[in-house]
Amino acid sequence: MPSHRLRRRLPALILVAFAVLALAACGSSSSGDDGLCAPPGLQSATAAPANLNTDEQTTDQFTTAATVPLAQVDVSALRLAKPGTLTVGTLSDAPPSICLNSAGVYTGFDNELLKAVADRLGLQIEFVGTEFSGLLSQVANRRFDVASSSITTTEDRRKTVGFTNGYDFGYFSLVGAQNGAVDGFAQLGPAHRIGVVQGTVQDDFVTHTLNLDPVKFPDYATAYANLRNGQIDVWVAPSQQADGAIADGDGMAILEDTFSVNNFVGWATPLGDQPLIDALNAGLDAVIADGTWARLYSDWVPRELPPGWKPGSRAAPAPTLPDFREIAAAHATDPQSPAVAAKGTLAQLKDTFFNWELYRKAFPELLTTGLPNTIILALASGVIGTIAGMLLAVAGLSRTRWLRWPARIYTDVFRGLPAVVVILIIGLGIGPVVKNFTGGNPYWLGALALALLAAAYIGEIFRSGIQSVEAGQLEAARALGFPYRQSMALVVIPQGVRRVLPALMNQFIVLIKDSSLIYFLGLLASQRELFAVGRDLNAQTGNLSPLVAAGLVYLLLTVPLTHLVNYIDTRLRTGKA
Repeated sequence: MPSHRLRRRLPALILVAFAVLALAACGSSSSGDDGLCAPPGLQSATAAPANLNTDEQTTDQFTTAATVPLAQVDVSALRLAKPGTLTVGTLSDAPPSICLNSAGVYTGFDNELLKAVADRLGLQIEFVGTEFSGLLSQVANRRFDVASSSITTTEDRRKTVGFTNGYDFGYFSLVGAQNGAVDGFAQLGPAHRIGVVQGTVQDDFVTHTLNLDPVKFPDYATAYANLRNGQIDVWVAPSQQADGAIADGDGMAILEDTFSVNNFVGWATPLGDQPLIDALNAGLDAVIADGTWARLYSDWVPRELPPGWKPGSRAAPAPTLPDFREIAAAHATDPQSPAVAAKGTLAQLKDTFFNWELYRKAFPELLTTGLPNTIILALASGVIGTIAGMLLAVAGLSRTRWLRWPARIYTDVFRGLPAVVVILIIGLGIGPVVKNFTGGNPYWLGALALALLAAAYIGEIFRSGIQSVEAGQLEAARALGFPYRQSMALVVIPQGVRRVLPALMNQFIVLIKDSSLIYFLGLLASQRELFAVGRDLNAQTGNLSPLVAAGLVYLLLTVPLTHLVNYIDTRLRTGKA
């Protein structure tokens, strides 16, 4: 097809592509199936693991003897980010403990229990999604009042944040091939590729207890996908996530578990904020006493409690729970269908990346939540970055060194720093200073950080374009009587900008993709961009197809932009036929 006919048909092709996505969205199921993010119920009850390694158990030193009576808690005296509201940093990718359901609500055992505690204290609650790697830092600088993320307490973490009493415990599960060469922690050695999620207590366990070098992943779903595809030999994971991830036909099993009474799971608070810790501990004991803890535990994570452990303070009553061992045994003796054979490599790849039903489920939220936020962030940062970049380019070409040097330093610094570091510095460094202006919402600070990064690159693009204009153009303008500034503004700069349009569009495409990094700052569910939406659906389903669907929407944004800028560039060079 001739190029001019293709250009004429390009808008129609784009409309057709978006129409296909819209039809897929309209035809998707609205049943609200939450997959791994739904409470599994008593039918998933499990007994305490028989293959339990207790070598690392130590004595609990941190559980309080008692708590402040709930009636004596003065919530008005708490130093909350929003008076009367508990702002909670959480994750969306570790069901059934913490996850985001199909209705865009943060849920899971940890979060549902915290909702009940906040209700007992008479507080509203607001959940904000973020990344685990920055979660404790965000609590430490009071971006969040509380972190709820199945956080296992350790002595190192207690140097950064405070912790409540334990509301859950954590088994570490060693997951690997059913018929593999490894069947326990003791067999692991330097030759094995051991997967963990970065920054978790499992990461610390493998690194400092086993003294091995693990392969680190950003989330649980990605770690398990690498295990299934043979990129790692074993995976060390929380038992809840391990149980939820393994599916029939995967050929994987939990090989061994380990547990430490000392390192229970608690909610993290700002370091030294004893009134908030006391309030949460009082609320936790209250929901244990009235049976709420037992109900939520039985719905979400029905596991037999290990010997010597119970939730809450030492004065809290022991929860009344069903006999999980008996329930698990009854289910085990029920007639079962024949064992599912392990899937072949191609079948696993198809199920992992090309599940069409999950594509249909992903597109509605990708188009209604992810796409608008991605466009808003890219446009806002692109406009600010372009204006700032032009100023940097002009300053960099200035004859005055007091303009030229700062421009060069700015460009070198912001081009040399990783994008995520700049985003964290702006969001977590400037955020507390402008808290009254932003309301504690870092959405626009993330856009500002992207704009500052873009300005450094766009400034260099403009500078190279301006310098590529022949010196005779400036000399001719000056010969006609134009002063230097007008010669640059009316003759040289317009020609330089036209020459760098393709490079500018490439930078705008980079901005579209970099918008996914602001999730590190902590965003509401309604503020997620394309990648965050795809990742959350990936966590709900344990499948990577939603991320591929997000990638397709990225393509629908970037490919037309590339062709559009090529068309504009051709028109500027050749004129209308």
